[in-house]
Amino acid sequence: MAVSHQYYFSLSSVFLPCLLALCGFSKPTFCFNLSTVAYHWSPAGATWYGGPDGAGSNGGACGYGDAVSQPPFSSMITATGPSLYQSGKECGACYQIKCSAHPSCSDKPVTVVTTDLCPGGPCLSDSAHFDLSGTAFGAMANSGEEDNLRNAGVLEIEYSRVACDYPGKTIAFHVDSGSNPNYFAVVVEFEDGDGDLGRVDIKEATSGANEEWRPMQQSWGAVWKLDAGSALEAPFSIRLTSQYSGLSLVARDVIPYGWQPGATYRSLVNYL
Repeated sequence: MAVSHQYYFSLSSVFLPCLLALCGFSKPTFCFNLSTVAYHWSPAGATWYGGPDGAGSNGGACGYGDAVSQPPFSSMITATGPSLYQSGKECGACYQIKCSAHPSCSDKPVTVVTTDLCPGGPCLSDSAHFDLSGTAFGAMANSGEEDNLRNAGVLEIEYSRVACDYPGKTIAFHVDSGSNPNYFAVVVEFEDGDGDLGRVDIKEATSGANEEWRPMQQSWGAVWKLDAGSALEAPFSIRLTSQYSGLSLVARDVIPYGWQPGATYRSLVNYL
């Protein structure tokens, strides 16, 4: 059962940190985001795909690749129907899910992250649908009854949007293999808090104190691109803006001079 919380705060203690974060001057602290709201449970359908103990697919429509089977995702992932996937803007969003409609259900919530799209069947017809990895589907079961639950077919579950929490992880940027001096594309990974992205901007070294941010376009899934038309000068800073709360933060000079396509660069920042 969701628990209601009341928060008492002054305008300056909340508005000022949020304003600074939105302007890219600081790391977000307490603000109106998923880490400060109570859970609200809603009904959904659930199925699973891939191997019984697998990660669904190798990366899926969000573009995370092999990362879906490795920590911190650890195969606890889901494809979502179009209503939740939102053309890839909700890649990286985290949910708690639980089931009680089957004898093998534990009714205990587990956390999954959106890494893929389920475009048809019940994923399209249901108002909300989770096509889970075999690992995530089995995690909703009583101990020792995972296979019984996976044999249930389409399952009625409850879900709640929650803050992502990747302890010890900072946001990572995986440079797309097709990137070159005039075209830069990157997969953004491991965003704490809201998990999703509504906007990504990039700043070249030549921008200097002018803070000339250039908007990147969502290419597909969690991949954002800039087709500059001329050579870009590293290092690059990247500014991320959450789709859910609008909070922004800046990974300064996170893409170094001499960057390589296919490489992953870790920042020093995250939302929580």
